[in-house]
Amino acid sequence: MKLDRSSQLIKGIQQVSSPNFDDRPLGVDPEVIIIHAISLPPGIYGGNYIEALFCNTLNHQVHDYFAHLEGLRVSSHFLIRRNGSVVQFVPLDKRAWHAGVSQCLGRDRVNDFSIGIELEGCDEDRFEQGQYESLDMLIELLLQEYPKIDRTRIFGHSEIAPGRKTDPGPHFDWSRVR
Repeated sequence: MKLDRSSQLIKGIQQVSSPNFDDRPLGVDPEVIIIHAISLPPGIYGGNYIEALFCNTLNHQVHDYFAHLEGLRVSSHFLIRRNGSVVQFVPLDKRAWHAGVSQCLGRDRVNDFSIGIELEGCDEDRFEQGQYESLDMLIELLLQEYPKIDRTRIFGHSEIAPGRKTDPGPHFDWSRVR
């Protein structure tokens, strides 16, 4: 993995452009990494439902669970699938819409200064070795590129939105990243 600084995309991984992003505030660079977990429908892996959600193309009639997602506009910078493959949805210099109402480092609007990484998974399941390996490589790259980020600035969605979010869940091995 290597960052193309002109496009702010990671070379060597799949690129899928999400329309759900905008500019970061002027002068604001990434300072934290937020780790999430997602599966659609919950507990079901594989398929293209996550990509479709992030690209506003999810067919909400395919599964009963999808009905409440209609109209939702979300994205993340990255998704790490169960097999360890990585997909990038949003350039790193742009603000992905992953954190929602949240607070980190005493600040609101966490999307402004964060990079969002989704792991395909849920609270009930352990993550795969290949996911941790890809996450490790991605974090190393981000640590090199963004001097404000260090291993103390990697948070779970549950830590920045307590009571509202539980991901990446109790089975995420924090010793792998902190």
